[in-house]
Amino acid sequence: MKLFIYPNFEKPHSRECTSAVISMMSELGCEVSLPIKCRGETDAAGVSFLPPEEGAGGCDIMISVGGDGTILKCAQLASVHDKKLLGINCGRLGFMASLERREISALKRLVDGDYTVDERMMLDIEITREGGGVSLCALNEAVISGGYGSGIRDFEVYADGVQVSSLRADGLIFSTPTGASAYSLSAGGPLIEPSLDCIEFTQICPHSLFARTMLFSPEKLIEVKFSAEGGCEASVIADGRKPEALSDADRLTIKRSEKRLKLIDILGGAYFRAVNSKLMKPVKAEDDVKGGEL
Repeated sequence: MKLFIYPNFEKPHSRECTSAVISMMSELGCEVSLPIKCRGETDAAGVSFLPPEEGAGGCDIMISVGGDGTILKCAQLASVHDKKLLGINCGRLGFMASLERREISALKRLVDGDYTVDERMMLDIEITREGGGVSLCALNEAVISGGYGSGIRDFEVYADGVQVSSLRADGLIFSTPTGASAYSLSAGGPLIEPSLDCIEFTQICPHSLFARTMLFSPEKLIEVKFSAEGGCEASVIADGRKPEALSDADRLTIKRSEKRLKLIDILGGAYFRAVNSKLMKPVKAEDDVKGGEL
């Protein structure tokens, strides 16, 4: 089995976790490679260093060692090359990770094929403009907003050519079910089980008393228009990457991507375990304290 390990050495404990994973999987007979930028960052023996595209294209399974941001970076490579991805959390939340770093002994199940694979929907974001356009792909979300201090904007949202919303807001979030637990959740959106396919539309600080999240069928083609009156700027950000500037003459569309991320779940029930232990933890901890006082 060939493994391509993509670590984020800026995360605490990621170096020792990466070394432990390399040692364990090498002993199990796996061929291990890392991105070329990691050369000199680890003293593990028997490891090859490859450009990310080559490493992802030639492996059987990708392993991300870091936080959710590291998984998002790997998701782009994994989906393009149709590879399975496993996340090991060395960050703060690690909501999409299958394992915490203390659980890496479970990695031996990879060799035995003792795991399940969750296929996650992704989004294609297209910006069409005179002289060319931009194509983006996102596992979590596409965020349409402006820079600091640029003011509230007027937006129009269309589904298959029919207007479904005209609003004023700081911005808009279009997320997958995977991304429902990220920015959209903080903006008041609901959790959505990742096995569902839909496009979630959540407004950021809308100037309305009645704003609610809307769910679209995954077959819908979403189009967003905005007004640039008063010098208001806007941009679209896919999965937290570099913003792409927008003008009101651009055509911005969002739809379900043909690419899907194959996310490995080794211990089973990773999503609901994460909801219970990570998103509900502050509430549960508070209840425990109150219970102790009684």
